[in-house]
Amino acid sequence: MKYLYLLLNLGSVLVPFIASFHPRLKFYKKWKLLIISLFITNIIFIPWDIWFTKMGVWGFNPDYYLGEKIFELPIEEWLFFICIPYACVFMHYSLLELYPKWTYSKGLGNIITLALFLMFALLLVFNYNKWYPLVNYGLAIVILMIVYFKNKSLLFQYYKTFLIMLIPFFLVNGVLTGTGIDKQVVWYNNNENLGVRILTIPFEDITYAFSLILLNLILIKFLEKKCF
Repeated sequence: MKYLYLLLNLGSVLVPFIASFHPRLKFYKKWKLLIISLFITNIIFIPWDIWFTKMGVWGFNPDYYLGEKIFELPIEEWLFFICIPYACVFMHYSLLELYPKWTYSKGLGNIITLALFLMFALLLVFNYNKWYPLVNYGLAIVILMIVYFKNKSLLFQYYKTFLIMLIPFFLVNGVLTGTGIDKQVVWYNNNENLGVRILTIPFEDITYAFSLILLNLILIKFLEKKCF
Protein backbone atom coordinates (compact mmCIF):
# COMPACT_ATOMS: atom_id res chain seq x y z
CA MET A 1 0.00 0.00 0.00
CA LYS A 2 1.98 2.93 -1.35
CA TYR A 3 -0.08 5.51 0.54
CA LEU A 4 0.30 4.02 4.02
CA TYR A 5 3.09 6.29 5.32
CA LEU A 6 1.35 9.36 3.89
CA LEU A 7 -1.97 8.38 5.45
CA LEU A 8 -0.34 7.86 8.85
CA ASN A 9 1.13 11.36 8.70
CA LEU A 10 -2.09 13.03 7.59
CA GLY A 11 -4.21 10.99 9.99
CA SER A 12 -1.98 12.02 12.90
CA VAL A 13 -2.26 15.73 12.22
CA LEU A 14 -5.83 16.07 10.90
CA VAL A 15 -7.73 16.22 14.22
CA PRO A 16 -5.10 18.39 16.00
CA PHE A 17 -5.15 20.80 13.03
CA ILE A 18 -8.93 21.15 13.07
CA ALA A 19 -9.03 21.38 16.88
CA SER A 20 -6.42 24.16 16.76
CA PHE A 21 -9.28 26.57 16.02
CA HIS A 22 -11.31 25.57 19.08
CA PRO A 23 -12.21 28.80 20.94
CA ARG A 24 -10.81 27.51 24.22
CA LEU A 25 -7.56 26.09 22.84
CA LYS A 26 -6.73 28.67 20.10
CA PHE A 27 -3.60 26.75 19.23
CA TYR A 28 -3.40 28.52 15.87
CA LYS A 29 -1.99 31.51 17.76
CA LYS A 30 1.17 29.51 18.34
CA TRP A 31 1.68 28.60 14.69
CA LYS A 32 4.36 31.22 14.07
CA LEU A 33 6.37 30.01 17.06
CA LEU A 34 5.85 26.37 16.12
CA ILE A 35 6.98 26.90 12.53
CA ILE A 36 10.23 28.47 13.75
CA SER A 37 10.79 25.74 16.33
CA LEU A 38 10.16 23.04 13.72
CA PHE A 39 12.69 24.64 11.40
CA ILE A 40 15.35 24.74 14.12
CA THR A 41 14.59 21.24 15.36
CA ASN A 42 14.75 19.79 11.88
CA ILE A 43 18.22 21.27 11.41
CA ILE A 44 19.23 18.63 13.97
CA PHE A 45 16.91 15.72 13.23
CA ILE A 46 16.80 15.75 9.42
CA PRO A 47 20.61 15.52 8.88
CA TRP A 48 20.68 12.79 11.55
CA ASP A 49 17.96 10.94 9.64
CA ILE A 50 19.78 11.30 6.31
CA TRP A 51 23.07 10.17 7.84
CA PHE A 52 21.58 7.07 9.48
CA THR A 53 19.69 6.19 6.29
CA LYS A 54 22.89 6.36 4.24
CA MET A 55 24.72 4.21 6.80
CA GLY A 56 21.96 1.61 6.92
CA VAL A 57 21.07 2.18 10.57
CA TRP A 58 17.48 2.36 9.37
CA GLY A 59 15.66 2.61 6.07
CA PHE A 60 12.28 2.72 4.35
CA ASN A 61 10.25 0.05 2.61
CA PRO A 62 9.29 1.27 -0.92
CA ASP A 63 6.06 -0.76 -0.71
CA TYR A 64 4.66 1.82 1.72
CA TYR A 65 5.68 5.23 0.35
CA LEU A 66 5.03 6.99 -2.94
CA GLY A 67 8.61 6.74 -4.18
CA GLU A 68 9.80 10.35 -4.29
CA LYS A 69 12.88 11.14 -2.20
CA ILE A 70 14.80 14.24 -1.15
CA PHE A 71 18.35 13.59 0.11
CA GLU A 72 17.72 9.86 0.57
CA LEU A 73 14.50 10.43 2.55
CA PRO A 74 10.99 9.75 1.24
CA ILE A 75 8.72 12.80 1.07
CA GLU A 76 6.63 11.13 3.76
CA GLU A 77 9.60 11.11 6.12
CA TRP A 78 9.98 14.87 5.70
CA LEU A 79 6.28 15.23 6.46
CA PHE A 80 6.75 13.11 9.58
CA PHE A 81 8.89 15.86 11.13
CA ILE A 82 6.06 18.34 10.63
CA CYS A 83 2.93 16.30 11.29
CA ILE A 84 4.01 14.34 14.36
CA PRO A 85 5.60 17.26 16.28
CA TYR A 86 2.57 19.41 15.43
CA ALA A 87 0.19 16.79 16.84
CA CYS A 88 2.30 16.24 19.97
CA VAL A 89 2.88 19.92 20.75
CA PHE A 90 -0.84 20.52 20.26
CA MET A 91 -1.60 17.68 22.68
CA HIS A 92 0.80 19.11 25.27
CA TYR A 93 -0.81 22.55 25.29
CA SER A 94 -4.33 21.16 25.07
CA LEU A 95 -3.84 18.92 28.10
CA LEU A 96 -2.44 21.81 30.11
CA GLU A 97 -5.41 23.96 29.13
CA LEU A 98 -7.99 21.30 29.90
CA TYR A 99 -6.37 20.04 33.11
CA PRO A 100 -4.51 23.01 34.63
CA LYS A 101 -4.49 21.50 38.14
CA TRP A 102 -2.94 18.23 37.02
CA THR A 103 0.32 18.48 38.91
CA TYR A 104 2.73 16.78 41.31
CA SER A 105 5.54 17.83 43.64
CA LYS A 106 8.83 19.34 42.50
CA GLY A 107 10.56 16.63 44.47
CA LEU A 108 9.01 13.94 42.28
CA GLY A 109 9.97 15.91 39.19
CA ASN A 110 13.59 16.01 40.37
CA ILE A 111 13.54 12.26 41.01
CA ILE A 112 12.17 11.56 37.52
CA THR A 113 14.84 13.79 35.99
CA LEU A 114 17.63 12.04 37.87
CA ALA A 115 16.26 8.62 36.92
CA LEU A 116 16.05 9.58 33.25
CA PHE A 117 19.55 11.06 33.29
CA LEU A 118 20.99 7.88 34.82
CA MET A 119 19.08 5.64 32.42
CA PHE A 120 20.19 7.62 29.36
CA ALA A 121 23.78 7.75 30.60
CA LEU A 122 23.96 4.01 31.34
CA LEU A 123 22.40 3.06 28.01
CA LEU A 124 24.90 5.34 26.29
CA VAL A 125 27.96 4.06 28.15
CA PHE A 126 27.14 0.39 27.65
CA ASN A 127 26.16 0.79 23.99
CA TYR A 128 28.54 3.49 22.75
CA ASN A 129 29.62 1.19 19.89
CA LYS A 130 26.13 1.25 18.35
CA TRP A 131 25.08 4.32 16.41
CA TYR A 132 21.44 4.65 17.45
CA PRO A 133 22.01 4.50 21.23
CA LEU A 134 25.12 6.67 20.96
CA VAL A 135 23.48 9.58 19.16
CA ASN A 136 19.99 9.13 20.61
CA TYR A 137 20.91 9.04 24.30
CA GLY A 138 23.71 11.57 23.91
CA LEU A 139 21.30 14.12 22.47
CA ALA A 140 18.62 13.24 25.04
CA ILE A 141 21.04 13.95 27.91
CA VAL A 142 21.93 17.35 26.45
CA ILE A 143 18.30 18.37 25.89
CA LEU A 144 17.19 17.05 29.28
CA MET A 145 19.86 19.00 31.13
CA ILE A 146 19.26 22.22 29.20
CA VAL A 147 15.52 22.16 29.88
CA TYR A 148 16.02 21.13 33.51
CA PHE A 149 18.25 24.11 34.26
CA LYS A 150 16.42 26.59 32.05
CA ASN A 151 12.75 25.72 32.63
CA LYS A 152 11.97 23.06 35.23
CA SER A 153 8.26 23.81 35.20
CA LEU A 154 8.07 23.06 31.47
CA LEU A 155 10.00 19.83 31.95
CA PHE A 156 7.83 18.66 34.82
CA GLN A 157 4.67 19.46 32.85
CA TYR A 158 6.08 17.50 29.93
CA TYR A 159 6.61 14.40 32.04
CA LYS A 160 2.83 14.28 32.49
CA THR A 161 1.78 15.08 28.93
CA PHE A 162 4.37 12.78 27.38
CA LEU A 163 2.77 9.82 29.13
CA ILE A 164 -0.47 10.60 27.30
CA MET A 165 1.40 11.13 24.02
CA LEU A 166 2.72 7.59 24.30
CA ILE A 167 -0.77 6.26 23.50
CA PRO A 168 -0.90 7.61 19.91
CA PHE A 169 2.88 7.07 19.70
CA PHE A 170 2.49 3.31 20.14
CA LEU A 171 -0.36 3.25 17.63
CA VAL A 172 1.40 5.21 14.86
CA ASN A 173 4.94 4.03 15.47
CA GLY A 174 3.68 0.50 15.92
CA VAL A 175 2.33 0.49 12.37
CA LEU A 176 5.49 2.14 11.04
CA THR A 177 7.60 -0.63 12.55
CA GLY A 178 5.38 -3.48 11.38
CA THR A 179 2.48 -3.97 13.79
CA GLY A 180 -0.57 -5.19 11.89
CA ILE A 181 1.04 -5.12 8.43
CA ASP A 182 3.07 -7.61 6.41
CA LYS A 183 6.37 -5.70 6.49
CA GLN A 184 7.88 -2.68 8.21
CA VAL A 185 7.37 0.81 6.81
CA VAL A 186 10.59 1.79 8.58
CA TRP A 187 13.12 -1.01 9.11
CA TYR A 188 16.00 -0.98 11.61
CA ASN A 189 19.42 -2.60 11.58
CA ASN A 190 19.50 -4.41 14.92
CA ASN A 191 23.30 -4.36 14.89
CA GLU A 192 23.09 -0.60 15.51
CA ASN A 193 20.48 -0.53 18.26
CA LEU A 194 19.77 -2.17 21.60
CA GLY A 195 17.86 -5.02 20.02
CA VAL A 196 15.02 -4.46 22.50
CA ARG A 197 11.52 -3.90 21.15
CA ILE A 198 8.17 -3.04 22.70
CA LEU A 199 5.89 -4.97 20.36
CA THR A 200 7.60 -3.99 17.09
CA ILE A 201 8.95 -0.60 18.26
CA PRO A 202 12.68 -0.26 19.02
CA PHE A 203 13.14 0.86 22.62
CA GLU A 204 15.24 3.85 21.49
CA ASP A 205 12.28 5.31 19.59
CA ILE A 206 10.62 6.34 22.86
CA THR A 207 13.59 8.53 23.79
CA TYR A 208 13.81 9.79 20.20
CA ALA A 209 10.22 11.03 20.46
CA PHE A 210 10.88 12.41 23.95
CA SER A 211 13.78 14.54 22.67
CA LEU A 212 12.06 15.65 19.45
CA ILE A 213 8.96 17.01 21.17
CA LEU A 214 10.75 18.45 24.21
CA LEU A 215 13.14 20.39 21.99
CA ASN A 216 10.21 21.95 20.15
CA LEU A 217 8.54 22.91 23.43
CA ILE A 218 11.59 24.60 24.93
CA LEU A 219 12.21 26.47 21.68
CA ILE A 220 8.63 27.75 21.68
CA LYS A 221 9.04 28.97 25.26
CA PHE A 222 12.32 30.65 24.39
CA LEU A 223 10.82 32.37 21.36
CA GLU A 224 7.82 33.54 23.37
CA LYS A 225 10.09 35.33 25.83
CA LYS A 226 12.75 36.66 23.45
CA CYS A 227 11.03 37.42 20.18
CA PHE A 228 7.29 37.90 20.51
